[in-house]
Amino acid sequence: MSYGNKAAKSASIIIIFTLVSKLLGFFREILIAANFGSGIETDTLFIALSASGIIGNFLKVGINTTFIPVISEVETKEGRKGKINHTNNMINIVILISMILTSLAFLGAPILVKILANGFVNEQFDLTVKLTRIGLPMILFSGIIGVLTGYLQSEERFNGTAGIGISFNLVYIFYLIFLPKYFGIKGLMIAGVFATISQLLVQIPETKLTNFKYKFIFDIKDKYIIKILYLSLPVLLGVAINDLNVIVDKTLASSLAFGSISALNYANRLNNLILGVFITAITTVIFPILSRDASEDNLSGVKNAMKYGVNLILLITIPATVGLIVLAKPIVEIAFQRGEFDSVATIMTSQALIFYSIGLVAMALRLLVIRVYYSLQDTKTPMINGAISVGFNIVLNLILVQYMEHAGLALATSIATTIATILMFYGLKKKIGSLGTLSYIKCGLKAGLASLIMGVVAYVVYHGLYGILGASKLYNLISLLVAVGLAVIVYGVLCYVFKIEEVRDIVDKVIKRLKSKSHN
Repeated sequence: MSYGNKAAKSASIIIIFTLVSKLLGFFREILIAANFGSGIETDTLFIALSASGIIGNFLKVGINTTFIPVISEVETKEGRKGKINHTNNMINIVILISMILTSLAFLGAPILVKILANGFVNEQFDLTVKLTRIGLPMILFSGIIGVLTGYLQSEERFNGTAGIGISFNLVYIFYLIFLPKYFGIKGLMIAGVFATISQLLVQIPETKLTNFKYKFIFDIKDKYIIKILYLSLPVLLGVAINDLNVIVDKTLASSLAFGSISALNYANRLNNLILGVFITAITTVIFPILSRDASEDNLSGVKNAMKYGVNLILLITIPATVGLIVLAKPIVEIAFQRGEFDSVATIMTSQALIFYSIGLVAMALRLLVIRVYYSLQDTKTPMINGAISVGFNIVLNLILVQYMEHAGLALATSIATTIATILMFYGLKKKIGSLGTLSYIKCGLKAGLASLIMGVVAYVVYHGLYGILGASKLYNLISLLVAVGLAVIVYGVLCYVFKIEEVRDIVDKVIKRLKSKSHN
């Protein structure tokens, strides 16, 4: 199987699993609301989940992003046996670190809750502390999941890692359908622990297919483990910097009109849907390939993999940006406008969505370029770049919020991300030489022209149908789906006519496969 075909197939699997997972996650939230409403119990639950989730995610993200390039280096230098041995050592060291963190969090749970929810007092505070302690085993299993995710992705096996979100949500859904009246909110927190364990159980069968066998190896002086821990520190600081960025945005939005924070949150969810489903799939598949080529000092391979990833991202995010701008209002209406979410909230959210979408291309490209730096075992540059981005964002926030209110905060994020992404590309060019920027520009211009024509088609079709069918929810949905469907077809045809290599390859392979089936 060719490189592009294999990468596309792996990305398709991840996209499908991610879509299913997100749908199940949405259903999970509906069930939580149905069973527990929106009050003291759910407030305590979400804070308790945040407490254990912050530590668990720090472990998972820090380990996963640094483990893949280092373990690829191990395989190059010590072979497969060395790779398995160092992975076992990493698992055991992470278990020890997780146990220490879990113990500290258990003792410091009251302080942790006080930081995250300063307004909680008396029974609500006590319940949150209790729920936090119940959920702390998530930290232990999150660390192991992070190691196995890195190992499996370095093996270019994605089924197990892509499927963990599905098992996670299914455990929650099972509890919420059959058991909430017996065990209440505490039982839901326990279900969260079992949901995390289910993620590990999903990974184990695929890990065994790689002939991986667990054995107890514990060597804290292992130079590769020390390297992973050293490289993970800037990654963790980068996560903290990004959290600071979110806090600043929310602080400024809190001084604006009622509903500004919610409008930004809802718009960001829609914008991140593209990043979370499609772009994450591409970066997940490309990262192990980048790491392998980097470990072999194959810079040509790194650049080729990067070119493939960049062009795919451009082909997805440019039309997505145009679509979100042209159809922002109907998208928000269909997604959120019901109950307490009125037409004013729709207008505010669609404004934020338009300005967030302006930075969608840069946000997606930055996710990939960061992975290129990580594959080269450079975690400091992305951290510094993150700090620069936050600096630009804060300055732009203070300027634009005066003239555009909450929409200015969204635009500031897009501009700051775009500047940071350009700086990342410039730094990478200085680091590894020419990146083939001209090919990116050609692909981007062709995709841009196709997207503009697509946008006109989408706008005309939606408003034409909307005027004919009427303003009901169902007719609005039909108008939107027809407009989007036709727009996608127009975009695909134009990309083929414009001779965009990646699109032509996909179409030619589909035609070839259909012909072979017809002959059979």
